[in-house]
Amino acid sequence: MPKQNESPYVSHVFVCTNDRGGERKSCADNNSQLIKSKLKDAVNEKGWKGKVRVSTSGCMGLCAKGSNVMIYPQKVWFSEVFPDDVDEIVSTIEGVKTND
Repeated sequence: MPKQNESPYVSHVFVCTNDRGGERKSCADNNSQLIKSKLKDAVNEKGWKGKVRVSTSGCMGLCAKGSNVMIYPQKVWFSEVFPDDVDEIVSTIEGVKTND
């Protein structure tokens, strides 16, 4: 039987990195690997390691609106994300962290 636990993170950020190899639109088309890398760098720079987790996600089902980034448990979803949008996502995370 699985053990249910409370998340150890204030926020868990999922970045879709699904790549369809050009056959159809996918999150990787907007350089989602770089988005994830930049988010991880920002989390480390802010000293949030252990409080904010950035993880790779498979397909979220909205490929045409990719890249997609979700923040949980806050239920925030960013679509059409490019690497230059990372600062806005970090600001959103920061706003959440000021409430903890």
